[in-house]
Amino acid sequence: MGVFTKLIGGAAMAAAMIASPAMAQDNVRIALVVKALGIGFFEAAAKGAEEAAAELGNVEIIYTGPTDTTAEGQIEVINSLIAQQVDAIAISSNDTDALVPALKKAMDRGITVISWDSGVAPEGRQLHLNPSSNPLIGNMIVKLAADHLPDGGDVAVLSATTTSTNQNIWIEEMTKVLPDYPGINVVGTVYGDDLADKSYREATGLMQTYPDLKAIIAPTSVGIVAAAQAVVDAGKVGQVNVTGLGLPSEMAGAIESGASQSFAIWNPIDLGYSATMLAYELSQNGAVAEPGAQIPMGRMGTLTLDDTNAGAMADPFVYDASNIEEFKSIF
Repeated sequence: MGVFTKLIGGAAMAAAMIASPAMAQDNVRIALVVKALGIGFFEAAAKGAEEAAAELGNVEIIYTGPTDTTAEGQIEVINSLIAQQVDAIAISSNDTDALVPALKKAMDRGITVISWDSGVAPEGRQLHLNPSSNPLIGNMIVKLAADHLPDGGDVAVLSATTTSTNQNIWIEEMTKVLPDYPGINVVGTVYGDDLADKSYREATGLMQTYPDLKAIIAPTSVGIVAAAQAVVDAGKVGQVNVTGLGLPSEMAGAIESGASQSFAIWNPIDLGYSATMLAYELSQNGAVAEPGAQIPMGRMGTLTLDDTNAGAMADPFVYDASNIEEFKSIF
């Protein structure tokens, strides 16, 4: 998600990690382990975890992580949490495989282990919480365009590279659901290679090639910002709507200018909330992570696990003029 530099004070960190004897005895201690401290996205996830803890009533959140995004740093943190005998570890991993031995040791000691956001190999966790799924993302990116085109119209796709696996899958999933959006006509797909200048040129080219173009869908955080700027510079705000997947901090200007009516990405607050709820269900309520299992996530509904014990939290979260101010300073 990119690195942000709002550091957490040592006193606050210490307070988060030290419980009184009574708390240690009564409270369920769930460690939310992030890729690195001082990243706005993960601080927002911690806010969601605290929200879940307040809802549950008997949960203490230990928000922790290394100072840099290394597997070695996370392994140190995991070993410390094992020594503290926490009830559960919910981790966004810096390395799919390198953390497995330490997390297996945690599970051997009776600690519940789940991964979220960035996964751990199946042998190193009980379940993995994906922010969303390929079909949900594919549907969302075309829905965002269609919502502002009640009479239909020509739309185009600005992707990353021709070989970008995730973008290609999302575009494929989008194509599958196009029949659900009558009147939406995809006239072309171009590739900006996740380079701002090339994405800008490609977006400009789309508007010149297709004078009736109504929307540009960019399932890439680089492309969506570049396309929005191209629309502003072409004087086509209000004629061409730019949407897709982007970061609130980078897209706030596009929302304010009107170049974008809305866009989507996962909500880190919801992720932290859901991860905490899942860890609690597994460690306290007897939920079992197995293929086909449906595990409650509080206000976020239910997580259904696939054959790898992974599941998708929800549709990507939509950002628009109603909430961009709230989120643009978070990530």
